[in-house]
This record gives sequence, C-alpha cells and structure tokens, in this order.
Amino acid sequence: MQRTIVGIDVGTTKVCTIVAQVKDSGRVNILGVGLTPSKGLDRGVVVNIDDAINAISNSVEKAERLSGYRIGTAFVGVAGRHISSLNSRGVVAIGRPDHEITRNDIARAVEAAQAVALPTQREVIHVIPRAYVVDGHEGIRDPVGMSGYRLEVETHIVTGEVMAIQNLIKSVQRAGVEIDDLVLQPLASGEAVLTEEDKDRGVMLVDIGGGTTDIAIFIQGGIWHTSVIPVGGNHFTNDLVYVLHTPHNTAEYLKLRYGSAIGDDMQDDTLIEADTLMAGEQQKISHTVLNQILQSRAEQIVELLYNEIRRSGYDGLLPAGIVLTGGCAQLPRFDELIREMLGIPVRVGVPTGLTGLADAIDSPPYATGVGLLRWGARHGQAMATLTQSGTAERNGGGWGNAYERVKSWLREFLP
Repeated sequence: MQRTIVGIDVGTTKVCTIVAQVKDSGRVNILGVGLTPSKGLDRGVVVNIDDAINAISNSVEKAERLSGYRIGTAFVGVAGRHISSLNSRGVVAIGRPDHEITRNDIARAVEAAQAVALPTQREVIHVIPRAYVVDGHEGIRDPVGMSGYRLEVETHIVTGEVMAIQNLIKSVQRAGVEIDDLVLQPLASGEAVLTEEDKDRGVMLVDIGGGTTDIAIFIQGGIWHTSVIPVGGNHFTNDLVYVLHTPHNTAEYLKLRYGSAIGDDMQDDTLIEADTLMAGEQQKISHTVLNQILQSRAEQIVELLYNEIRRSGYDGLLPAGIVLTGGCAQLPRFDELIREMLGIPVRVGVPTGLTGLADAIDSPPYATGVGLLRWGARHGQAMATLTQSGTAERNGGGWGNAYERVKSWLREFLP
C-alpha cells in the first residue's frame, strides 16, 4: 500500500515542499520538490506573516508544477527558540475484571501524564509515550494484552508558544494548505536519518539549520529529550561579515566554497579575493584566517551540545554517538571537530531509501522534509496534535475530546 504525502519544511533559510508516494516498507518515491528562499522567519519563528505566506505559496506552487499533484494538506515541521520539552508520568488502575490492559487504558494513562501545569502562553505540540511500567515492571514498550493492576506511562511532552504556533498555522493555511499534523523538526529528521538500532542503543540527533540547532536524544527506542539552541548556520556567515568586513552574499559564498570547521592546519594558506563593504573595492583574505573564524563558531556550538548533553542527564548513555544533519552538517570537518572535542562517535546523516527525484534531496539539508513524509506514512492523520485540535475547536470544528483523540492516535502509534 502506498499513499501520496506532502511535507513542508518551513525553515529560517529555505521553505522546502516535497510531494512523494510513500510505501508501508518505508520506500519514498519523490514526485516533486519546491524549494524557495525563506522570508518572514527568524530562527524558526514567523516575524512577518505576509512574507512567510508568499514564501510558502511559492514553494507549494513549484512542487505542484513538478509533481502534477494538487496539494491540499501537508505535514508541517515546527521548530524555533520557543520550543521546550519535559518528561511526565501518568498512572491509572486497570478496571477490567480480568485485568487485561487495553488501548483505552493506555489512552487514559497518557491523558493523565499530560495533565501538567503550563503557562497560559504555551501549548502542547506532542505527547509521546516512550516506555510503560506494569505493576512495577519497567521497560515495557507495548503493554496491550498484558495483565496487571497498575499501569504507568512515561511520556515526553513538547510544548511551544501559542502565538508562534498559531502564526505558523495561519501562514500555511493562507498559502492554501491545510495541516495534517505539526511535527517537531528534530523528530522528523530522526525519521529520515536514524535507524532503529541507533535509537535503541542511544543517539543524539543534531540538526543544524540556518537559525537554530535542533536536538533530540533517543534511548531504548524512544525519545527522551528535545531542545532547540538559537544558533545555526547564519551565525557562521554573520561572523565572516563582521570580522572580514565583506557583504553577506560574499561571506556566504566564502563559507560554502572555502569553509572548514578546522582551520589551524592549512598546508596551503592561499589568499582569496573577496569584495569589501565599500562598493568596487576588493581585499585578499587568508584561507587560514577564514577557517579560524568558522572554527570559533563551530567550537561554540559543540560546547553548547556538550552542555545540553549534561543538562539532559544522559551523559555517557549515547553509545551510538551523534548523528549530524541539516545544512551546516555539510561544513567540511565539522563532524571531525565534534568527535575530537566530545570523544564520541559522530557521523553525518543523509536521507536514504529514496527513489524518483531523489538526487534533488539526498543530502543533509533535506532530512526534515523527507522525515515529514515518513512521519506521515507511519502515524497518519490519526495522530492529531493538541495544537491542531485546539485550532479546529476554536473554528467551530474539533476532533472530539482529548481522550478520544489519544485513543485514535495510539491506534497508529503502537505496534
């Protein structure tokens, strides 16, 4: 069985719309890709809704022309500096006479877990079960059919600012597309570049985009920690602008053409001609100096990653190491720098299992877009986020109460 699914990655530097046929086996046949420069966003947050609508509309139109498919709904990635997460546990008693655990019991436990106090300006995006405990026995992944008196569920809850989420939803809807599901971008990227073995062993996904670095830690097959660091590839470019006094487009070109995350062992320190901020004037830039500037920013990001690992409490529990993806993962020797500084395995993750127009997106910057397709194939429309349901209810529709939504979602999520 295969479905036609659309994913829209609304990022700081680009908007990428991908149309694909996704089979149950996970094989993704790319039908069309629409790529446009992002406008109206800063570090993953909409700051100019009209510009954001235009950028999304242009991306969608390009994908429609290439695929011949009329896009009506899509899975949309959400990220930004407003994202935060927490872990919560819910407990329920098993009421059946034979004490057999059903999906309804799991739904009740998940609903109990999400009863956490949140500020009024924050909203739940995901409530993801990661492990279950039956009568004190831990590490159970699917308790349906087991017998017990007490069921506990450990969940990972992702939240975001209400206004930031609503502005993203409005931007997509006014571009003519309804939202199947909002998906946290590092979760989507994980669908594209991580294996089940990675998630079981313990791995940290690091998705470095233009404005933010999105982090997700997977242990024992489930998501245990997510966060967003407000530093990304644009900061590398801005550093070059400020230090070398060169225009932004020239700095971006220098980064992509000559850049490296390690700049202290250049054997051939060539001089590079580049524009200055004065019109018509040029300067000669040392290759070594260029990369030393980039290395300083790269080292800062690695230090932030280390602090995040320590803060998560999973230091030493990541034998699969770090999988690096996103546009900045293409900076030469960045993986080598992380490996040297943190002393753990590091590899660059790229989307695999693609056919059709695969050549256009089989690289790290498109991990989120491909992951949205796989997320859609895996979870389907039954996995309704509370954000969307809240929006529907405010508009007079709605998908029923939270309990019924959780039951519907679990039918897709559990084995």
